[in-house]
Amino acid sequence: QVQLVESGGGLVQPGGSLRLSCATSQTIFSINTMGWYRQAPGKQREVVADITSGGRTNVADSVKDRFTISRENVKNTMYLQMNSLKPEDTGVYYCSLNARPTKFSGGRDYWGQGTQVTVSS
Repeated sequence: QVQLVESGGGLVQPGGSLRLSCATSQTIFSINTMGWYRQAPGKQREVVADITSGGRTNVADSVKDRFTISRENVKNTMYLQMNSLKPEDTGVYYCSLNARPTKFSGGRDYWGQGTQVTVSS
């Protein structure tokens, strides 16, 4: 099994910044796309940004120019730098990745437990 650990969430005022991290604690044979998702109260989970193993990124229009996704393949770690935060960015942020834990495994998606981000004055 692949376990993901998110960190970096918290309470921040509008216009502030946070940096989320997502790390795996074990050796993984290969990781494909990694991504950040969020779920606001009463809403469905939505994709925020994702990044391929080659570094190509996709970012949701609602956060473009404010959020930056990155990854360190050597560390199996992904980041989400969030600037100019708005109250509508509030929600639980989840990291996800598609991975083959061993060379004998097929690829599947894994999810973290989520970290709360609250943007409020």
